[in-house]
Amino acid sequence: MAVFYVYILEVMAKNGKKRFYTGYTNNLYRRWKEHRSGTGAKFCRGKKLIELKYFETYRTRKEAMRRELQIKSFSRQEKRNLIKNTNLQAY
Repeated sequence: MAVFYVYILEVMAKNGKKRFYTGYTNNLYRRWKEHRSGTGAKFCRGKKLIELKYFETYRTRKEAMRRELQIKSFSRQEKRNLIKNTNLQAY
């Protein structure tokens, strides 16, 4: 059975400003490594720091894509609240 992930990265630019990037994938570790190496999304290329802050799992690509779009529409504060209410910080 396939598993799909929706994730949020915190990305710090060279100027120190932090922003969130939301995406989905079927291999979270590989995708995180791609972002960190500069071969992932253009948004993350050349950034100083890229941290995985949050993820959810889904059974289908369709569900994951729907949730990704929903999270992308969230305000910065809503994304912070979503991250804050998880235990991912322990990883």
